[in-house]
Amino acid sequence: MLDTLTNADPSDAPAQPPEPIISFSHVGISFDGRSVLEDVSFYVNRGQTLCILGRSGVGKSVALRMLMGFLKPDEGSIRVEGQEITTLSEEGLRAIRKRVTMVFQNGALFDSLSVRENVAFPLRERGGLTEEQILEKVDQLINVVGAEDVVDALPASLSTGRKRAVAIARALAAEPEVVLYDEPTTMVDPIIARRLGDLIEILQHHLGKTSIVVTHDMRFAERLADLVLFLHQGRAQYFGPLKGFLASPDPHIQQFLALDAYLLPSE
Repeated sequence: MLDTLTNADPSDAPAQPPEPIISFSHVGISFDGRSVLEDVSFYVNRGQTLCILGRSGVGKSVALRMLMGFLKPDEGSIRVEGQEITTLSEEGLRAIRKRVTMVFQNGALFDSLSVRENVAFPLRERGGLTEEQILEKVDQLINVVGAEDVVDALPASLSTGRKRAVAIARALAAEPEVVLYDEPTTMVDPIIARRLGDLIEILQHHLGKTSIVVTHDMRFAERLADLVLFLHQGRAQYFGPLKGFLASPDPHIQQFLALDAYLLPSE
């Protein structure tokens, strides 16, 4: 088992499989002279779920945006299936984004398209399918996320939770290997949060998808995480299994857990 790793240096960890699907090695990035992430390292194996935890402003979402190639690190290496992505051209990054896709907080749906047309969009962009095949695939994906009753609705009429479920369906239409989730439970009630958790579990256990989930919701993380990356002041304070995180004596981790327990109402 992995132990608590200050700065999550892979050299301090037990031997890992030769080719994690995602790896960060000594990654750092600054904005306007302010360090946001510093010397951050972690990896995710195929089919695992990593939850990235930490207080607001510690760079959790920045890590996702670097993995998508929307931001480039100032230092360090980011690899997808062994391929270095920090030096790729925009064309090369487009190829990476076919394998790694992101579900944004706001869903990022096309406002003028119905739910059905939003989910169909990446299938039509990719090409190679007949219209009948596209519609069949769309129906399957909409059924997976439980949005059958809103297929003809426009995004503006949907709740935040429904938008995120539809955004997951659209992300899956591209048949990615890795799905990134940016704060999926923000601004949704506990019932919807539980449904989103159900969906991510289905994707992992039944479809073999690898997931990276940025969240502030400890209950959500406890349910989903195989691995936890805890960021504190831009550094990887802990990287390892959930069990080790919960048992860590690190005062920053204990403070985070205590605050989370205080803020979360009992169901």
